[in-house]
Amino acid sequence: MKKILIVMMGLSILLSGCGTGLFATATPTASLTPLPPTATATVTPTFTATPTATITPSPTAILVFQGPEQVFVPILLFHRIDVSPTGNEYYVTPEMFDEEMQLLSDWGYSTITTELLIKAINEGADLPAHPVLITFDDGHLDNYTNAYPIMKKYGFTGVLYIVANYMGAEDYLNADQIIEMASAGWEVGSHSVNHLDLTKLDPEQQRYEIIESRSILESRLGVPVLTIAYPFGLSNSSVVDYTVHGGYVGAMGLGMTYNQGSFNLFALQRREIKGYYDILKFADLLPWKGDPDFLPTGTPAP
Repeated sequence: MKKILIVMMGLSILLSGCGTGLFATATPTASLTPLPPTATATVTPTFTATPTATITPSPTAILVFQGPEQVFVPILLFHRIDVSPTGNEYYVTPEMFDEEMQLLSDWGYSTITTELLIKAINEGADLPAHPVLITFDDGHLDNYTNAYPIMKKYGFTGVLYIVANYMGAEDYLNADQIIEMASAGWEVGSHSVNHLDLTKLDPEQQRYEIIESRSILESRLGVPVLTIAYPFGLSNSSVVDYTVHGGYVGAMGLGMTYNQGSFNLFALQRREIKGYYDILKFADLLPWKGDPDFLPTGTPAP
């Protein structure tokens, strides 16, 4: 009985060993709870800025230095911008005037002031590549109601030559209308007091028509009056003397050339635009020709 107990005790000792005995207890494999899969990195696309269209600034007007002494600038002369009841050649219809202004715009013309023109003659100045002066004689009301809005549409300004005693009369510009146009960049010049042929007046009458007209306009309008347009484009040495003495810096006559300079500073050349001119005739008068596509179909290329 003792032998059996000893054997059983020994077997118990063997079974209670460190697990390396005959019946090794299997070491449990740790069951690892898998971590959630690492999120597959979503490739964030590198932000490529959508190229912003480069805004090309409006081209700066090309300037050309002209003068001193002589410059090349067309000066156009209009009177009425309206429909004539009698077919008067001094009337240009608003429709025709619009066509003429559009052609000037399409062909790259830029309006300038008499002040800049005379500066170019006296000192030299940067002028637009295709400068033009647009002038209106007598101060008719249609210059405000018709010419003004049409020219404004194309970014043009002009010069009003006002007969002092006509201002505010029926069918003529009044002071408020002239001031409004002057505030928009237009210039005001004198066209005498009574629109008389200055060459047929005696010296005292000449002095009055030339010098007093400037004084009246400046005092009533509050704007500088730098130039005068001789009625009918006529002058003589006495008229020019009073013009210089009266403080004008230049004067408008008539002519067929676009050469302006110190030699004709007090008889600058203006070309009248007649009411019977069509757009082809008008285009023919312009010194710088543009794209003929802007002319009516079938027009021969200038």
